[in-house]
Amino acid sequence: MKGGKGPSSAAYKASKMASLDPRALSATLHRRRTAHQKLPSKMFSLSLFSVLSSLLLFRSALSAPTCELRLASRSTPSPKGSADSPDAPRFVIYSDKFVSGATGPPPVDQIKGYNIFALSFLLISGPADKAVEWTQLSDSDRASVKSDYSAAGISLIVSAFGATDAPTSSGADPSKTADTMSAWVKQFDLDGIDVDYEDFNAIDASDGKAEAWIATFTQQLRSQLPKGQFILSHAPVAPWFTVNDKFSAGAYRKVDETVGDLIDWYNVQFYNQGTTEYTTCDNLLNTAGGDWPGSALFEISGSGIDLNKLVIGKPGLSAGDANNGYIDPSTLAGCVEQAKGKGWNAGVMVWEFPDAASDWITTVRAQAFPV
Repeated sequence: MKGGKGPSSAAYKASKMASLDPRALSATLHRRRTAHQKLPSKMFSLSLFSVLSSLLLFRSALSAPTCELRLASRSTPSPKGSADSPDAPRFVIYSDKFVSGATGPPPVDQIKGYNIFALSFLLISGPADKAVEWTQLSDSDRASVKSDYSAAGISLIVSAFGATDAPTSSGADPSKTADTMSAWVKQFDLDGIDVDYEDFNAIDASDGKAEAWIATFTQQLRSQLPKGQFILSHAPVAPWFTVNDKFSAGAYRKVDETVGDLIDWYNVQFYNQGTTEYTTCDNLLNTAGGDWPGSALFEISGSGIDLNKLVIGKPGLSAGDANNGYIDPSTLAGCVEQAKGKGWNAGVMVWEFPDAASDWITTVRAQAFPV
């Protein structure tokens, strides 16, 4: 997922061993970018099998230099999603990591306490990792999973882009990409889509192209995935909401101003922004300071963003799921209670399953939203 430390980022690092299972010959991109670049925070693994499957199942919406390709339909799309957008608080967990012996989402008892499960990722080139696993299930197996999740009050969505895709910089057409991805959501009977836009170079350019791309993409997605029938969330890094000369075109403040009414909520990534940023309740909630002043939860809402659309995003583990920004679950539970006491009710997001399963969210919710 995203991250963005800015000019003082550490050197690029790739990690994680490849699984012996041929479905998961993983070349995990724990991409820590070099100076003057941003740091991806959702760690994205892309299996060789996933890439090959993607080429067969889903074709690119890039406008140039590749030729325009279209989604090959395998079933009649559903006319609407199977569940309305859940009311706040939202408890969101992403899933990208290969889990031995499992294809697709886990049994609901393993994620009790969450109400949103995000299969990751749907790329411009097609579905990968947990998203492609969803396509590998039979129609009857997918229907069974959806039934179980619905009965448990859990919406099943897909997350788009992640650290691998740079949609604006690569020249992807926002409307065509939205049409292709929304068709995929309907074809595979999901409850919606999360937009994990990670084109840091485009945002940093501050020429307005990134903001315009995101807005057009969001408008077209929403035209195909109506509000109240499908979930549409976004997952920006916290600094993109700040009033900051580095983001003079507005970053996600501009996105919210333009299309915020179309977005159900923001899974805000309060991690991978510096070694001390968002590591205490105070600099997570009240005063960020450090490299990104103005980016704490209540500072963001104070700049005009709806407080109850700001879901607090954190890594599940102190090492492996993010480079920094970790708060242990018990301490985070206290932060969540403090935020609720000040009128916040948006919820909590975590990267990722299985590192943060039911026990993690049960602890985090214990003081404010007991499971």
